[in-house]
Amino acid sequence: MATITSKPNKKNTKTAESLQPGTHYFNFYCYRNISVKKDEVENLLALFEANAKNEKMDRSKFRDILYKQFELTEDILMDRVFKVFDEDNDGNLNMKEWVCGMSKFLRGTFKEQIDFCFKVYDLNGSGYITREAVQHMLKDCMVKSPTEEDADENVKDLVDQVFKKMDVDHDGKISPLDFKTTVENEKLLLEAFGKCLPGEKEVTMFERMLPACQTDGDLTKSQPH
Repeated sequence: MATITSKPNKKNTKTAESLQPGTHYFNFYCYRNISVKKDEVENLLALFEANAKNEKMDRSKFRDILYKQFELTEDILMDRVFKVFDEDNDGNLNMKEWVCGMSKFLRGTFKEQIDFCFKVYDLNGSGYITREAVQHMLKDCMVKSPTEEDADENVKDLVDQVFKKMDVDHDGKISPLDFKTTVENEKLLLEAFGKCLPGEKEVTMFERMLPACQTDGDLTKSQPH
């Protein structure tokens, strides 16, 4: 698990106060029976500082957190999650991008989750999910076939089924509205192209571990068994 080596300080407290209103980390906001306080934003900032250099977190550190804390494993999807967090597209995360991104990642509304997943699956940032993108994301999920030709044919068949289901306006690509309409009708299709959000268990474990930074800064010691 990722380790916090720096504790919340006065600077983090002020930063937390400024960032808190724009996130799901409101005072006494009840989420999954957990009271959410400003301290949690400070703890997120402490985790950020432990993994940042010059107040910037790079892609490698971020991916490490996604893998160790939330069990995301697909390289292409972890990179896309990073891109969604990186709103100014400078190749690094600043404090605001980190806290606001984690707010949606951990506690986003269903509408925010739909928007988040769509952006992750929009591999080339075109504003649409293309057939090529779907083929690329699904190829690694397929059971290996005896020949590459069989594997390609199986993927093609699956992509055809996906577009029959999700390309609502039949224009050869999946738009944000297509994706939203499909997922609202069948919620299980939210992560149809691969895991890019944490499960409820992973969120709960992460949130329970965050207060460890108030003591010795080690998240792993408060991990539930």
